[in-house]
Amino acid sequence: MPGMTLHVACLCAAWCRTCESYQDVFQAACAELPQADLRVRWIDIEDEAELIGDLDIETFPTLLIADDAQVRFAGPLTPQPETLKRVLRAHLADATPARVDADVTALASRLRAQR
Repeated sequence: MPGMTLHVACLCAAWCRTCESYQDVFQAACAELPQADLRVRWIDIEDEAELIGDLDIETFPTLLIADDAQVRFAGPLTPQPETLKRVLRAHLADATPARVDADVTALASRLRAQR
């Protein structure tokens, strides 16, 4: 949709060695995306606990993709570049809403509010 902002956030923790090595993969994959109005965030769930709210992240890395109206994807990923690229392409092209709990929807709303 023209004019729609797409939010892509990777939820990780500084102590997680998988996340540490995944950050460059995430940034590089997002840099390849063709979206004009794309907001990409790397979120340390402990440093930004207020932003995360009551959302309980159990598996790292966890990816959140949302547009201005809804969450398109939320869930953990295996930390391989091709998996990330496939998920990004699929969910950025498809505006079908994901079935997520209220804490994920609340996080997406807080990300949208950070303009």
